[in-house]
Amino acid sequence: MKMRPSRVLRVMREGKVAICIKANLRDSRFISIAAMCGFDAVWIDFEHVPQSMDLVEQAVNAAAVYDTDILTRVARGPYSNLIQPFEADSAGIMVPHLMSLEDAKQVQYYTKFHPIGRRPIDGGNADGKFTLVDANRYMEEANRERFVIVQIEDPEPVPEIEEIAALPGIDMLFFGPADFTQGAGIPNQFDHPLVAETRELVAKVARRHGKFAGTVGGIGNFKALVALGYNFISIGADVVALANYCREIVDACHGHEAATL
Repeated sequence: MKMRPSRVLRVMREGKVAICIKANLRDSRFISIAAMCGFDAVWIDFEHVPQSMDLVEQAVNAAAVYDTDILTRVARGPYSNLIQPFEADSAGIMVPHLMSLEDAKQVQYYTKFHPIGRRPIDGGNADGKFTLVDANRYMEEANRERFVIVQIEDPEPVPEIEEIAALPGIDMLFFGPADFTQGAGIPNQFDHPLVAETRELVAKVARRHGKFAGTVGGIGNFKALVALGYNFISIGADVVALANYCREIVDACHGHEAATL
């Protein structure tokens, strides 16, 4: 028996662009809808959203039916926060606010098995098919079929970005423009030259070191991001879709008087 392979990695290794959508709401039915519609991954967030590991397990089960990956953005803290989503069979984890090369080395150490790192071994959870995957095979396949993303969303790690990208086991650099603008003292100025420069740098450095490049985007700039070298793009979120849908209905219905009987 073997681990479930990652769709995102398969798509990117084939030279294609993987697309992802973010889920803020606690409902695995949205995961099913996104997976049915063809997203390569759905992003569950532990950094900003009060979630439980139960949701990751439910999301994985909902998505796997349609060969869609779950990506979990972890909460910074103890090493268990890094590995528990993997053991619930999340195909990838995203580590927010990577601040330095030393920070990246800690992520590498705890999220990859030998010979790359020293991730603690269990194998008795969903990713290892509850011990049904041979232990050596489990370690080798986890290193190959599970991906680790570090977010470059602050100015601090930029001077060490080459060294960070060169680390084995760091599979993707992900540029986060929103927090980057805040850290750079230009909050929400997404058209600032420094944002464009850093967005281009992250993609260029990642690809130079044989790593994947990810960021957030939209339909309007999707082609431009691909042209820069990004091969993983997160587009949209359940809360955005629902809020826009509700507002559209309310705006269309307000202001009309009822017909006189």
